[in-house]
Amino acid sequence: MAERAYTQAMGRDEATGGRATVDAPFGNALVEIARTRTDIVGLTADLGKYTDILPFRDAHPERFFNVGMAEQNLVAVAAGLARTGLVPFATTYGVFASRRAFDFIAIACAHSNLPVKIVAGLPGLTTGYGGTHQAIEDTGLMRLIPDLVVIDPCDATEIAAATKAAAVHPGPVYMRLLRGKVPVVFEPDGFDFAIGKARLLREGGDVGFVSTGFMTERALDAAEALEKRGISAGVLHAPTLKPFDAEAVIRFAGEVEHLVTAENHVVRGGLASLVAETLFDAGMTKRLQRIGLPDRYIECGSVPTLQRRYGLMMDDLVAAATGERA
Repeated sequence: MAERAYTQAMGRDEATGGRATVDAPFGNALVEIARTRTDIVGLTADLGKYTDILPFRDAHPERFFNVGMAEQNLVAVAAGLARTGLVPFATTYGVFASRRAFDFIAIACAHSNLPVKIVAGLPGLTTGYGGTHQAIEDTGLMRLIPDLVVIDPCDATEIAAATKAAAVHPGPVYMRLLRGKVPVVFEPDGFDFAIGKARLLREGGDVGFVSTGFMTERALDAAEALEKRGISAGVLHAPTLKPFDAEAVIRFAGEVEHLVTAENHVVRGGLASLVAETLFDAGMTKRLQRIGLPDRYIECGSVPTLQRRYGLMMDDLVAAATGERA
């Protein structure tokens, strides 16, 4: 029998960098959690095949709900379930959660501090379907909502760990989703994820990359490339954008000559803005280069082509660190 495909793979264009991959790490982690947590329920807005929640549906069909193409209703139903003592994981695309259901997340979930977990697919340039489907401003919007945790995981290992952390967090969570066959960057054995904590992956004295999401993999590759050129580059991974680990950023910034932020998001409102705000609040002056997307809607195209065109590649990080990119 052929292996069952849980995810409709636009993901062929989502580069794995030659690393090992894990299939549907979010959905499979949720299945594992739900074995001992009968309060876990799963929901989607007719996007189960595209948000890696089908493993949960098949393992626990009585706890799975498809509300149809109605994202506001998705969040409202999740909030209602949470009020009965359940812990809902609601999946949709990031653009639909952050644009169509923003008020419902803010008021129905966060205002009441309900344990609703929004799992958002197609973050930034992980799809070539253009501005209607590319969530390029979602973390900037979500971090404005009081008491809402915002997570942008790097790889399959961190997605699974962050899903478990979200399940035990008492309040609402918004987590970006890398789906399908997701690369493994972090060794799973002994990996620990804590909401609100950054992770120092590499020390360096010349330049420091502060990165989030899949851009951390590219920051690590860029640091290795820079080392071959005699440049010492550190990498600080910040998977939680709210609450933000400002103390870790300040410590890290104090060890390097200048900083480069790297995010799969517009450079206004997301990680770059958080780092700039952190430095300002600490009274610290540091040269800051920002790698991310411009303030515009991105056209349709293949994912690798778009990522190259808009400067999200490892070479772009190297160029920013060496001053070759203005």
